[in-house]
Amino acid sequence: MLMKNLLSIEELTGEQIKELLALGHKLKAERGHHTTQSLAGQTWALIFSKSSTRTRVSFEVGVSELGGRPMFLSTHDTQLGRGEPVKDTARVLGRMVHGAIIRTYAQSDVVDFAAYSGIPTINALTDQEHPCQILADLLTLEELYGVGAWKDMKIAFMGDTDNNMGRSWMWAAKRLGFTLALGGPQQALPNADVLAQIDYSGIICTTDPAEAVRDATVINTDTWISMGQESEKGTKEKAFFPYQVNRELLTHAAAGHSVFHCLPAYRGYEITDEVLEMHAGAIFTEAENRLHAQKAVLHTLAQS
Repeated sequence: MLMKNLLSIEELTGEQIKELLALGHKLKAERGHHTTQSLAGQTWALIFSKSSTRTRVSFEVGVSELGGRPMFLSTHDTQLGRGEPVKDTARVLGRMVHGAIIRTYAQSDVVDFAAYSGIPTINALTDQEHPCQILADLLTLEELYGVGAWKDMKIAFMGDTDNNMGRSWMWAAKRLGFTLALGGPQQALPNADVLAQIDYSGIICTTDPAEAVRDATVINTDTWISMGQESEKGTKEKAFFPYQVNRELLTHAAAGHSVFHCLPAYRGYEITDEVLEMHAGAIFTEAENRLHAQKAVLHTLAQS
């Protein structure tokens, strides 16, 4: 499979997603005894404007396990933090490192970096999309229910659905053909322009939390307050509590359902402590699978 960058789920085809998942399963099974070191002799820059636990650790470990050298750069370590344009930083780093992993706010920064650097670039999270998390979630779903099991499923995403996770899930639903229900207050559902752009009839938007979860096999949620939205905490919490993933809400879900959370979780807000602990096996496997899904992306980019 040829792939120059991973900037969004939107830019992937359904076949590319399936191939990345298959490779993720393979690399997970081979961990500790890889037959090839696809990043041997390479240095990959991790350029982070947003703090991170899972993203940083999984990428640093992943690059190392594939034989490469990770180089972590926060905005405080580079001239980006002093106002240097992304395109200038990109043209410098493109002459020195072999790939870049970027966690930042604006999607345009990742797109511009890829265009001006000429090196493989991975979106490790922007305000627009979170493609690596969705690949890890799909990998986890296949481990729990079987390869390709999503095609016959309803998957629900609860809370703030008009965010990077919600948009990435919507594109995944279109590319793979599953039903996706988005449950949240009206102001937190995707607007008509977003839905028109995606243009997929398998997306259900509802303000009724029970309707969103009804017969869903996988129920997702995420923090209600994304980085940079701290000033909205009070008003958001009041609007979002009806969409909390709790024991009562899950009575509407399909038998044998799982709960996913991309973490960090704020227990007692978007998810109760009880439900998180009941589904901790799936949630922390989901976190681990960031490593394996991202290694599949790194290996693919290195071979393209």
